[in-house]
Amino acid sequence: MGNTVIATKKAPGAIGPYSQAIKVGDFVYTSGQLPINPETGELIDDVKKATAQSLENVKAILEEAGTSIEKVVKVLVFLKDLNDFTAVNEVYATYFSQNYPARSCVEVAKLPKDARLEIEVIASLNE
Repeated sequence: MGNTVIATKKAPGAIGPYSQAIKVGDFVYTSGQLPINPETGELIDDVKKATAQSLENVKAILEEAGTSIEKVVKVLVFLKDLNDFTAVNEVYATYFSQNYPARSCVEVAKLPKDARLEIEVIASLNE
């Protein structure tokens, strides 16, 4: 079973030696997505807008891989400040409205580009 690299211009390019995502078997594993607008390269700081941008980046990568946000089975959210948890959940709930995926959410000391958050997912390729 081989790995397939997933890349799309609809999400920010990798800022290091890694891929936006890897497809292996029946799953797609995304790298953490910072809240960077892929068209402008702007890092979004407002926590609600940042959450939406990170999830839009995830969504674009999943679509490139042939799956969708509805097939996400696991989400990892890294927050610079756990006090943003409620605001993140408000936006998150607009992307995942039923049959919620499993999720971990942790506060971290620092993220690349000093971002407020980073989101990565694992999604199924099956129906």
